[in-house]
Amino acid sequence: MTTNSVQTETAPETAPYRYRWVALFVILAVEVMDLLDALVTTIAGPAIREELGGSYSLIQWLGAAYTLAMAIGLLTGGRLGDIYGRRRMFLVGAAGFTLASLACALAPTPGFLVGARAVQGLFGALMLPQGLGMLREMFGPAERAKAFGAFGPVMGLASVGGPILAGWLVDADYFGAGWRMIFFINLPLGVFAVFGALRFLPESRLERAPRLDWLGVLFAAGGAFLLLFPLVQGRELDWPIWTFAMLALGVVAFGLFAAYEGSRDKRGLDPLVTPSLFRKRAFTGGLALGLMFFASLIGTGLVFTFYLQIGLGYSPLKAGLTTLPQALGMVAGFIVAGAGLAEKLGRVLLQIGTGVMILGTVIFAGTVHLAGADITPWHMIPALLLLGIGMGLAMAPFFSIVLAGVDDEESGSASGAITSVQQLGGAFGIAVLGTIFFALLPGAVGRHLDTSAGELRAALTTAGVPADAQPAVVTGLRTCLTDRVAETNPDVEPPSCRSSSSDQAGGSELAAYAKEQIRAGFEDTTVRTAALSLLLLLAALGLTLLLPRQGKPEDAHSG
Repeated sequence: MTTNSVQTETAPETAPYRYRWVALFVILAVEVMDLLDALVTTIAGPAIREELGGSYSLIQWLGAAYTLAMAIGLLTGGRLGDIYGRRRMFLVGAAGFTLASLACALAPTPGFLVGARAVQGLFGALMLPQGLGMLREMFGPAERAKAFGAFGPVMGLASVGGPILAGWLVDADYFGAGWRMIFFINLPLGVFAVFGALRFLPESRLERAPRLDWLGVLFAAGGAFLLLFPLVQGRELDWPIWTFAMLALGVVAFGLFAAYEGSRDKRGLDPLVTPSLFRKRAFTGGLALGLMFFASLIGTGLVFTFYLQIGLGYSPLKAGLTTLPQALGMVAGFIVAGAGLAEKLGRVLLQIGTGVMILGTVIFAGTVHLAGADITPWHMIPALLLLGIGMGLAMAPFFSIVLAGVDDEESGSASGAITSVQQLGGAFGIAVLGTIFFALLPGAVGRHLDTSAGELRAALTTAGVPADAQPAVVTGLRTCLTDRVAETNPDVEPPSCRSSSSDQAGGSELAAYAKEQIRAGFEDTTVRTAALSLLLLLAALGLTLLLPRQGKPEDAHSG
């Protein structure tokens, strides 16, 4: 989900735009497309990897490629509309996003699909800021609140229905398309957006358009990629020295970006991000908070998918339905915040929401640990409901509070940077939490095998395996299972599983035991990764103290 805040020059009062309400639905169509595409690949990821092949990192890249491209594109998307016209850039973005969705649906290989997802993110970053900018021009102050108020129910419905729709489409396998249908459904929305924009959106651009800082874009994009790529691929490649060199170069690239932006500002040129912003505590604190918060939010969603579909063996539809309480809770949180709490409580509401998320994370980890093999979706409802409510309460005031700490002339640059960090945080959450999850998994499976060795020997005795043969079977099984879960490509059978005696002794009892140990390993790893997510949320809670107490309601839009 993308949250955008757009600053435009105040236009003189004129007659309301004739087709403004129809135009609102056109803009809502692209917002729904973006939200669906941010949600559906998390649910469909395991099914996509199973069909196209490849390693588990493919599931991470499906989300990270989209959000990273969106993060980079949002730095320039709004300015391209200012330069070339918002209607024109909206059309280019909507048409490109639709064609990229078609490319995703027809993807023949994992690499092609990841590339198409990145293209989707770039075009999405181009179209989203234009619609929001035009809404501010089409609607007068009296109607603007109603127009932006329409985003809440529509986006809430999309966030609730998105995961369920994705799971249903994958399981239903319409026309033999399987997971590809999650991208095909973008086509009617995209066609509606393109033709609706041609007919109903007005021309819109600034009288004095800023110049685009292309070198700044390259520094930011290069730095983000240099940091993200080794975080996703490092474990799979066994962390060669060049992955650490890439991380170091990524830090250097962002340092060069900061120096170049300062130099550009001193020369009187338009910087990509106004350097004076970084001297403001509220802005830097808001960026750090956004990075931590959205890394936890999006990364935890990916880990939850690993646990449900790979660890527990849930179907995509069952996994999507399991997430329903969280989506409903988020909608409820937004509704409560929008009923006046955001304006009344300001920063306190952000702290309350983050605190509720922390509580929900603790209850979730405790539920997974205590319920063990008997866990059902019903057990997870309280924790997921709390997580969703906390998300809604915290996200509602976030952007307005951060923007309250910057000057009016800096708001455009600040809002672009904050929305980019939102996406960047999601990309890094996917990379870091996903990588840590699979790094911890083999050790967790090994520990469960060690602590239940007596149970295994009893099962082997029941199966008629001689006592003197049992140690070799136990050792072989341990090596096989830990190698299997450590294998980056689950379609590849480790040599230890081909050569061990574990496949020739014990029969069905051994197979059931092995399955249970892997499930227990996923359970343990999910709890440990939730602890890392908890640390991110605690850091975010501490960073709220750097933010202003009250926000600017007119400057924020959540969608």
